[in-house]
Amino acid sequence: MASYYSGFLSCEEPHFLESCSLCRKHLGLNSDIFMYRGDKAFCSKECREEQIESDEAKERKWKNSSRSLRKKSSETKESVAGNTVRTGTLVVA
Repeated sequence: MASYYSGFLSCEEPHFLESCSLCRKHLGLNSDIFMYRGDKAFCSKECREEQIESDEAKERKWKNSSRSLRKKSSETKESVAGNTVRTGTLVVA
């Protein structure tokens, strides 16, 4: 069965507006589509919200681990010829 969107793509991957990015439910031509970040389509507000919450949780986890790594690197001490030298690392996101 040919897709309505197949003319827009030359590759074999389905177009992002063909199915929900979360539950993979088919998105009909006359149905509402809920967008997120410009390239993710969802069949319902609930699926969209679930993806947003998941992305926010991943971001919080990444920030916490990044903060932890910066703290550890700034607290690292090395002994060089009897002198204590504090070393630190700058992390830029």
